[in-house]
Amino acid sequence: MTAQVFQPIAARPAPVKTDGLLAWARSNLFSNLQTSIGTVLIGLVLLYVLPPLFTWGVVNAVWAKDADACHQALGACWGVIGEKFRIILFGRYPFEEQWRPLVGTTLMLGLLIASCMRAFWKAWLPVVWIVVLAFFFTIMGGGVMGLSAVETDRWGGLPLTILLATLSIAMAFPLALLVALGRRSKLPAIRSLCTVYVELIRGVPLISVLFMASFMFPLLMPQGFTIDVLIRVLAGITLFAAAYMAEVIRGGLQAIPKGQVEAAATLGLSYWQTQRKIVLPQALAMVVPGIMNNFISIFKDTSLVTIVSLYELTGAMSLALNSDADWRPFKIEAYIFIAFIYFAFCFSMSRYSQWIEKQVNKSKLR
Repeated sequence: MTAQVFQPIAARPAPVKTDGLLAWARSNLFSNLQTSIGTVLIGLVLLYVLPPLFTWGVVNAVWAKDADACHQALGACWGVIGEKFRIILFGRYPFEEQWRPLVGTTLMLGLLIASCMRAFWKAWLPVVWIVVLAFFFTIMGGGVMGLSAVETDRWGGLPLTILLATLSIAMAFPLALLVALGRRSKLPAIRSLCTVYVELIRGVPLISVLFMASFMFPLLMPQGFTIDVLIRVLAGITLFAAAYMAEVIRGGLQAIPKGQVEAAATLGLSYWQTQRKIVLPQALAMVVPGIMNNFISIFKDTSLVTIVSLYELTGAMSLALNSDADWRPFKIEAYIFIAFIYFAFCFSMSRYSQWIEKQVNKSKLR
């Protein structure tokens, strides 16, 4: 009988740590040779760019609202924001009445945040929205309760940006839903009408749509009949956004297997019951990133209304600096300021989209 000789097993390396900063850097920044080279190159570029930017934006910057000091400084002039922030945020709205857009915008933003929370998804939420919008238009327009009247062409800044984005998104989504269903309809007239609408709107830039809504549309109206420029611009943005969103939703509708629709028909469900209970919930869940991308695009496209003399956030910034020669050279600092505002809103919408994706995909993780 052969004697068994003990052979020790070679020691194995210790397990790699999978959590913490070093583990994250190893996985995302140095996972392979190509990624490591890219990380090093980007790091070198940042080392070359960031120190001068820090010197310009912080070390040599002027924070006081002193135009003379800003002209003599070697760095940024952040005092322009302190000097012009009220015009940038509220545009041409009367200076002494700017508490009105502040109150209305704060209330609308609060309701927007609340509407994104599941706890507030109740039957009374649309009613609250109607009340808040009525209050917003009342306090902004005035003419009642002792408030001085302010024409809509004097509304501007952040309140106008939020108003246009909110209402155009709210009205474009149901319209896009109907158009997307219409493009897949078996009725030739409805399908052709929806196709013509989408192709016509998508074939021109938004600036053309706004120009037509603001300047050409009034020429088609009977003499003496006018529609407020804000309503015309809002209609133009809504129609433009709905055309693009309809194609996003149509992509989700086409991804639904035909067998599910046939199964619903065998159960006796009507067309609208099938769409509401089976098709649309799945289709919309598939295209959440595309829909949110469209929402973000709408929010940023509101900056184009400047061409029709409505000074939203970007237009109000240009208006504030172009009218004052002392502060006109410091547009870069003002653009950085409104860029942070746009980024804050767009990043929040993006993060909310990711949360929605996790919620609608929970059933797939079981």
